[in-house]
Amino acid sequence: MYRKLILDNGVRLVTERIPTLKSVTVGIWVNTGSRDETSAQAGYSHFIEHMFFKGTTSRSATDISREIDALGGEMNAFTTRETTTFYVKVLDQHLPKALDLLSDLFLRSRVDRREIEKEKQVVLEEIRMVQDDPEDLVQELHTKLVMGRHPLSRPILGRESSIVGLSRQNLLEYIDSQYRPEEIVVAVAGNFDQHQLEKTMARAFGGHRKSLSSIPRRRWPPELQGGVMMKQKPLEQVHICVGFEGVAAGHKDRYAVYALNAVLGGSVSSRLFQEVREKRGLSYSIYSFLSGYSDGGTITVYAGIRAREVERVLDLVYREIRKLARHGINGQELKRTKNQMKGSLMLSLESSHSRMNKLAKDELIAGTHTTLEDLIAEIDGVTEQQVFQTAQNLFAGDRIALTGLGPLSSRQVEELSAKVS
Repeated sequence: MYRKLILDNGVRLVTERIPTLKSVTVGIWVNTGSRDETSAQAGYSHFIEHMFFKGTTSRSATDISREIDALGGEMNAFTTRETTTFYVKVLDQHLPKALDLLSDLFLRSRVDRREIEKEKQVVLEEIRMVQDDPEDLVQELHTKLVMGRHPLSRPILGRESSIVGLSRQNLLEYIDSQYRPEEIVVAVAGNFDQHQLEKTMARAFGGHRKSLSSIPRRRWPPELQGGVMMKQKPLEQVHICVGFEGVAAGHKDRYAVYALNAVLGGSVSSRLFQEVREKRGLSYSIYSFLSGYSDGGTITVYAGIRAREVERVLDLVYREIRKLARHGINGQELKRTKNQMKGSLMLSLESSHSRMNKLAKDELIAGTHTTLEDLIAEIDGVTEQQVFQTAQNLFAGDRIALTGLGPLSSRQVEELSAKVS
């Protein structure tokens, strides 16, 4: 059963009680991420996520770790380009202790200066890990190419210079300006007592003061860029990304785009996987994925391939893209894709953690709850014509973005650049 409660200070509580489960997951979602930072603040959202686990006014970092382990639960956090999330998952009987722990680290973190200096080194190592992972790195480079100078282009982890230079005062000012009660959604899914939960949440979060900052949040839609970015690096493979304009997370045609992505490269039965890997053995890893934001989105094809096969694989990718733009998909593909989408959806929602994620995203994107029945109906309602029209809209333009990373020759760079331009 779904419920929504708005506390007096603007914090939103959205819940779904599922009595058949033995677990419960609580997530605190803040509607702020790397796109809301200035260039000088790059990485602050992610750094704050780390700092909240480094001790509160009543618990040390060790206390926090020991308490969650003693409950047999899981507590973690993650940062995206638009949100910062802190969550805990426990057996239903341990919910009161878990809520006390989670609310304590979120509301009463010390943000200690000595811990900040230590955590700088941890985050710098995290940034270096991305540099050593070519699949992650090429996708970061590709986002930078596609988004241009827009804030969405910035790495979530930030830059070494912005991390080294940040101070405690910087973080506190950022928290004050971004962690406003009206930008906070607490999502709870699983087995719990609704009345008791609402009382506990009002007590824990109702006193969260309004921000002292009067600076309004400003987001604007990205204008997606085409072009080519090639970076030579001594690797075993060339890693490539081919990008196209997508749709926003709440767009009316998003289910047609989901279907289009599934047919293109979103599964093992997809056209790209079958053509490039299964039929020709040109790549171990090739797939497509969607990135949907509140006001825009992208479709990206990724592949890791031998240097001598780059042109051949790109020709196959472009061929499949053109076929979808000119002919769409057939009825058999659409039927298979719908079944796949519905199966993945229903299986993914069998845990309290995934239900919590859905609750929060529904609230942040649309301000309302979408039932499983509504989602199934949306998927069933997708038609061949709708997918065809979507493919024409997204793939027929000339703004193709191509990013490559690996042992590319100068000749290859020139030839690949000429193909896109």
